Amino acid sequence: MENKVNDRKSIVMNILSMLIFGTIGIFRRYIPFSSGFLAFARGVLGGLFILFFVRLTKKNKQEKMGVHQLLWFAATGAIMGINWILLFEAYNYTSVSIATLCYYMQPTIVMLVSPFLFKEKMTKKKAICTFLAVIGMVLVSGVTDPSAHGNMKGILLGLGAAVFYSGVVIMNKKIHGADAYRKTIVQLLAAGLVMVPYLLFTNGFSTEGMNSLSFILLIIVGIIHTGLAYVLYFGSMDGLKAQSVALLSYIDPVSALLFSAIFLKESLSFMNIIGAIMIIGSALAGEDPA
Repeated sequence: MENKVNDRKSIVMNILSMLIFGTIGIFRRYIPFSSGFLAFARGVLGGLFILFFVRLTKKNKQEKMGVHQLLWFAATGAIMGINWILLFEAYNYTSVSIATLCYYMQPTIVMLVSPFLFKEKMTKKKAICTFLAVIGMVLVSGVTDPSAHGNMKGILLGLGAAVFYSGVVIMNKKIHGADAYRKTIVQLLAAGLVMVPYLLFTNGFSTEGMNSLSFILLIIVGIIHTGLAYVLYFGSMDGLKAQSVALLSYIDPVSALLFSAIFLKESLSFMNIIGAIMIIGSALAGEDPA
């Protein structure tokens, strides 16, 4: 039984982390580097920031990770890096709002595969939520609305990112007992370092177009959107109930839609809005009570 009581500090920390995550699409729009280089910088800078935080605060002085855990989380981090590339590319080919909604099909994908991977029963409620989310995705894609500005390549990249992020979630469910900070350090550094051969092969280390603004934005994405956001997120865990964490996570996609409308002047058609409500609402309704 969960005995946690939601305290104000933890709620504020979690909300702040979600709002930070919700702005990453906007920052990506003003960073001229390749998606691979951005994923590399995000992973390395974020991982080093959390490592520095753990050393500075002397948090979680536990036994060392086993080799199996280390390799498993490194593999998870590599998948996370691919997920980032696809998401950052999706932002380049469609609006931040539509890419975000495509990415938020991840809970539905996990619900679909859980009966096969975890022997979890597909309840009637989850089946209905999955069906509604798929219909919502059709509406968001613009298939039913010729005036929609969603680009199909961007939509497919966003869905691809959702598939790989589902892989990260599923792999994390497969192993237990590891400290959250240490696990995240390994995953972030692996997500960054796995980009190195890809960048070398594609000449992705090119910094053409770099100026002082783009450099600052790159640092912000690595330190604030990754390192600090994860520190706030994991730091809030001890003071929140599991169901509260799940509910607060929906601040991320909702805030991304609002921020893209305010700062990028993006808009959603009526059908897109209906689809957005169906996707986010289905993911929310499909959560198991804690």
